[in-house]
Amino acid sequence: MTGADPVIRRAREADIPALGRLGALLLREHHAYDPDRFMAPSADPEGGYAWFLGTQLGEEDVAILVAEREGELLGYLYASIEPRSWKELREVAGFIHDVVVEERFRRAGVASALVEAAAGWFASRGMPRVVLWTAERNADAQRLFARLGFRRTMIEMTRELG
Repeated sequence: MTGADPVIRRAREADIPALGRLGALLLREHHAYDPDRFMAPSADPEGGYAWFLGTQLGEEDVAILVAEREGELLGYLYASIEPRSWKELREVAGFIHDVVVEERFRRAGVASALVEAAAGWFASRGMPRVVLWTAERNADAQRLFARLGFRRTMIEMTRELG
């Protein structure tokens, strides 16, 4: 990536169309990994994702962070504080739901900057840990998360019944 380092900031209402476009990219990539496991893109996944992330912008325990350079959004991260879960046998934790970077800006430190900014936000809110999931076939993301200090703790398994 050329130019100045991206600025990591909280998402704003004006970012919603770009967030929808990036969220649709994430949805399409995951569906391509495993179409039985991951949602199929609807007729308007950009609109659907924009609507969903728009509902999350004002939530107190949610952070939607964007990486921006010279007015262009390079990627975003969607994270929340999740309460203790008896279903998951997990204490309260920060949870990173989405990390997506435009293809042309990947492998330039954008995702790392977003994850580290989220970790800082979680730490400032007293979270003892950060949890995330990654698609089995997304080896690049798994390598990134391992470099950032994440360790494997659970393996999701899916069985189709149809």
